[in-house]
Amino acid sequence: MVRIKRGTIAIKRRRNVLKQTKGYRWGRKSKERQAREALLHAGTHAFHDRRKKKREFRALWQIKINAAARQRGLPYGIFMHRVKQSGIGLDRKILAELAEYYPAAFSAVYEKATVTT
Repeated sequence: MVRIKRGTIAIKRRRNVLKQTKGYRWGRKSKERQAREALLHAGTHAFHDRRKKKREFRALWQIKINAAARQRGLPYGIFMHRVKQSGIGLDRKILAELAEYYPAAFSAVYEKATVTT
């Protein structure tokens, strides 16, 4: 019988782990056990930070809208309440972009929100 050499799948798995940890520091890039643990932690951080990113962007949009609304005379909370009441279907992301890059368009939205209430 022909001899069967084993372990090809295990070697492939090890190689894959070390490929994913390329660029890590110290032994975490070259030692399999440390690399596997580093990947577990990296995956956890990536998962949490994908959710954290949404929170941070929403907070940034609120800051931009608040700054633009206060220049025109209303704080953020009252302005957003009036936007909802007037039926303007723009979300915070779009309102923040208008406030930052298109102040004339934001002024039009502001006027519509304050006039209808």
